Amino acid sequence: MGTFIEGLKGLVMSSMLAFVVALVVTLVFGPVFIPWLRKLKFGQEIREEGPKWHQKKSGTPTMGGIMFIIGMAAAILVTTLIFSVNGHFDTKYAKCILLFVISLGFGIIGFVDDYIKVVKKRNLGLTAAQKFIMQVVLAAIYVVVLYAMNELDTHIKIPFTAFEWEMPLFLYIPFVMFVVVGVVNAVNLTDGLDGLASSITAVVGVFFALVSYIIFSEVGVTVFSMALIGALIGFLFYNKYPAKVFMGDTGSLFLGAAVALMAIDLKMPLYLVIAGFVYFMETLSVIMQTAYFKYTKKKYGEGRRIFKMSPLHHHFEMCGWNEKKIVFVFTLTTAVLCAVAALGI
Repeated sequence: MGTFIEGLKGLVMSSMLAFVVALVVTLVFGPVFIPWLRKLKFGQEIREEGPKWHQKKSGTPTMGGIMFIIGMAAAILVTTLIFSVNGHFDTKYAKCILLFVISLGFGIIGFVDDYIKVVKKRNLGLTAAQKFIMQVVLAAIYVVVLYAMNELDTHIKIPFTAFEWEMPLFLYIPFVMFVVVGVVNAVNLTDGLDGLASSITAVVGVFFALVSYIIFSEVGVTVFSMALIGALIGFLFYNKYPAKVFMGDTGSLFLGAAVALMAIDLKMPLYLVIAGFVYFMETLSVIMQTAYFKYTKKKYGEGRRIFKMSPLHHHFEMCGWNEKKIVFVFTLTTAVLCAVAALGI
C-alpha cells in the first residue's frame, strides 16, 4: 500500500510540474516569438473562400503552434530529468516521450505546410496527397515503434460497457492508422476561429488527464496530457479573440496527433466520437457539403449546399454568431460530452 501511495504522489507531483512548466514557458516565450514571426513576415494569408470578414486577419503571425510545442518539450524534459535524478523515473515515462515525439512528427509536417504557405506564397501549402502520404507513413512508424517496445495492445474499450474487444492484429493496425490520420485532419479543420481548436483540445486534454490518472494511473499519458493542458492555456493567452497569433498547421496537426495517441494508448479511440464530437462534426460537415454539392451539380446542373459554409463553425458564423459565442458553445459542448464519455467508462 505504501508503494502504491508513493507512486500516486509521484504521479501528482510530476503531472503538476509538467503543467506549470508548460504554462510558464509558453507564456514567457510568446512576447519574444510573436514579434519575431512578424519581423520575418510569417503572416497568415486568408483564403478567399472563407467568410469575407476574416480578411482583416490577414497578416496575423502563424506557426504559433511552435510556442506550445516548445512549452510541452520543456515540461517533459524538466519532469523527466528531475525524477530521474531523484531516482523516481518510471519506465512509463518513455511512453510520454514517445507520444511527444510522434506528435512532433505531425507538427513538422504542418510546419512544412505552413512554410510553403507563408514563405513560398503558395496559399494551399502541401497538396492533399502529399500530406496524406506523410501522415500515413508517420502513423505506420508509430505502430512499428509500439510493436518494437512490446506495447502494441490490440484491446479496444467499448463505451458504456465493461467489454474490451481484442481486435485482430490485421484489423488493429489499419484501424490505428485510420484513427490517427482522421483525428489529425479533424483537428486541423476545427482550427478556423480564434481560440477554437486550442480551447476544445484543452478540454479534451483534461478528460484524458483525469481518466489516465484516476482510472488507469498511466504515468506517461497523465504527464503528457497535463503538459498539453498547461501549454494550451498559455497559448490561449495569445490565441483568444482577437488572436495575436495563429497556431497554423504546425500546431493543429501536432494537437490532432496528441489527442489520437492519448486515446489509443488508453485503448479509448471509440470514446473520441463522444469526447471529440466537435472534431467529428466539423469533419462530417465538410464531407456532407462536398458530397451533396457534387451530387446536385451532377443531377441538377448546379451545386447545392446543406450548410451555408463548411466546416461547421463557418456555418454558424454565416448565421450571425460571433467568434466568441461559437468558441464558447463548442467548448462547453465538448466539456459536457467529455463528462458523458467519462460516465461510459
